[in-house]
Formats: sequence, structure tokens, C-alpha cells
Amino acid sequence: MTKLPIALVQLSSTDDPAANLPVTEAYVREAATGGAQLIVTPEVTNMVSMSRARQNEKLNLESGDPTLARLREVADDCGVWLLIGSLAVKGAPDGRFSNRSFLISPGGETVARYDKIHMFDSIPTAQETYRESNGYRPGGEATLARTSIANIGMTICYDMRFPDLYLRLARAGAQILTVPSAFTRPTGAAHWEVLLRARAIETGCFVLAPAQCGVHSARRGPERKTWGHSLVISPWGEVIADGGDAPGVVSAILDLDEIAGARQRVPSLVGAQAIVGP
Repeated sequence: MTKLPIALVQLSSTDDPAANLPVTEAYVREAATGGAQLIVTPEVTNMVSMSRARQNEKLNLESGDPTLARLREVADDCGVWLLIGSLAVKGAPDGRFSNRSFLISPGGETVARYDKIHMFDSIPTAQETYRESNGYRPGGEATLARTSIANIGMTICYDMRFPDLYLRLARAGAQILTVPSAFTRPTGAAHWEVLLRARAIETGCFVLAPAQCGVHSARRGPERKTWGHSLVISPWGEVIADGGDAPGVVSAILDLDEIAGARQRVPSLVGAQAIVGP
């Protein structure tokens, strides 16, 4: 397949997974109706919350997560590849949550998983303070999903600041890099686009970065504010589509032949190590 229709879903998820699910489903179905064969949702699709107590109350084990179960059904019903950018789930051995991305086949099967490796532990400032590792257990392996439509390197948000991960995925055969995110506004304004374009240029891959956006209402704990601007970026580093700052669907068609062309013009993958997990 040379031309691949794709769509990014941009969300403004709340701290209520039950309320978020029908919104997410509607956008996925809209994208599928528009012809997308690969649909990607943002980081923490099921729940955006700054309250560990609220997360403990509302989150589930992967095996019992209603968002995952329903979106598998939707992928099957629509006959599309669906990459759930990530779900916050319980079940880590040390009691923390996992920030886990899922690739669902058109038959509704989970064919790949990826647990976010790099935790966002920011230096406290007047604008923002985050200590993601307090609540989430980092993963230990990269994931390259080899599918009938493309080879997909799965990453999440803060991972984008670690270029070696992307070079290894590309050297191992990745054609598309997914970077679902819930990027903060200060760092989003300064770094979001430039980092994603750099990862595309360095690897000669398409980059798909669906994002959370807006103000995330919360019944418990402070409200989060995220940057939005879901991006589709070419292997040459060009922004193909930008989702702006409101929820919705961003569509594009990827010409996978562009990957070889970009890599021939700038052969920066030479010498990169191909070390990825299963």
C-alpha cells in the first residue's frame, strides 16, 4: 500500500472515563466514515486527571477497561486499524498505573502494546510542576508493530525528547512513528512542533501526533490545560496537517513512497542501532 488515508482524533478528555468514551467513539466513527484506514487517538484517551485519588477510583485493569473493550468493538465494526494513543490502566506490580498504548486490528484484536518509557518529571516552575513517575510505572521496551499497512513505531508524549528511541525504531524498520500526547501549554508553545519535526527529519518517517487540547474539567483535583495542535508531519519534516486548539478529527493521506526518498536525500540512519522489544 503506497497511499494510506489516516486520521488523528483530538480530544479534551475529562476525569470521567464514562463520559469520555462516547465522545471518543463518535470521533473514531467520523474518521472511519471519512475513509481513514488508520486512526490514532491521544495520550490518556480515557481520563485526564491530576488527582491520584480520582484515578484510583475510576481506572481499571487492562482486562476490565471499558474504553479498551468498546474501542476494540468499534475498530471491528468500522474495519479500521485503531491506535489508542494511550489509556491509563491499573496493574503495575508496584501499585502505580501504566500509561499504555494499544494497536487494534480491523478485526478488533489487540496486536501491539507499548508502555511509556520516559516519565515527565519536570523541574518545578511558577507555570507547571509534574511528577509523572509518582503515579506511573515506566515501561522498559520499545515497540515496533509490523502490520499490513505499515510498520508503526509506538511512543508516547515525553518520549519525543529522546531521539535515540526514534532512531532505533526507524533503523528497525519503522515507517510511521506515533506520538500521542497531552502536552502542557508552556512546553507546547515552545517545543511541540520543533521536536516532532526534528524526529521526522532524523528518521525519515511520518510522524502522527494526536493531542489532548483545551481545559480538562475535573470533579476532583485541579483542571489541566493542554496544548492541542495535533500534527501530521512528513518524512521531510513538513507539517501536513494541524488540528488547532479544539477537539475534532484531522485527516491526511500519507504517501509511503516519500519515506525512501527522504532517506536517500539525508541518510542519517546510517550507524543507528536497531534495538527494540517485541
